[in-house]
Amino acid sequence: MESYIPISFLNDFIFCPRSIYFHQVHGSLSQSMYHAKPQIAGKVAHESIDKGTYTTSQNVLMGMDLYSDKYGLQGKIDIFFIDSGLLLERKNQISKIYDGYVFQVYAHFFALEELGYRVKEIKIHDRTHNQSYPISLPKDDPEMFAKFESTIEALKNFDLNDPNFNPNPEKCKNCIYSHLCDYSLC
Repeated sequence: MESYIPISFLNDFIFCPRSIYFHQVHGSLSQSMYHAKPQIAGKVAHESIDKGTYTTSQNVLMGMDLYSDKYGLQGKIDIFFIDSGLLLERKNQISKIYDGYVFQVYAHFFALEELGYRVKEIKIHDRTHNQSYPISLPKDDPEMFAKFESTIEALKNFDLNDPNFNPNPEKCKNCIYSHLCDYSLC
């Protein structure tokens, strides 16, 4: 049986493929030991969803476990409004819509579609600024959809010891695992 890849790995992989390894190493430790302010703030942004207190409406799915057999991914959605078909991903603060954010909602989109739900609209919501950003559906953005699929393939085939790996100095500066990484430029 093939195991599913956590949807959150898509964003992590784009940030730095090696961060997934270090995240797994830290997996058994308390997150307070290695999470920085952005990760802590992100956790707070999801509290009402994780606790099921965002809404009591029966027409809203929140914090639901999802699986995409087609892509071999698993994770949890933030919010899906069944009646309107709106898939909403909440972030604490958004300075830019990164490809990893889009790939995460694409994974949620495909998992919901596999369950028989019809996703008509996708938005990523910045809680700090109370602003929502529309995201094109995969069928409406073939270039981003192709990048989504190629990222999944690259993630599945990544070799931690790849001699051709080139770290990004800007990302190393912001990496919570840089002190552990033998490739870190910090």
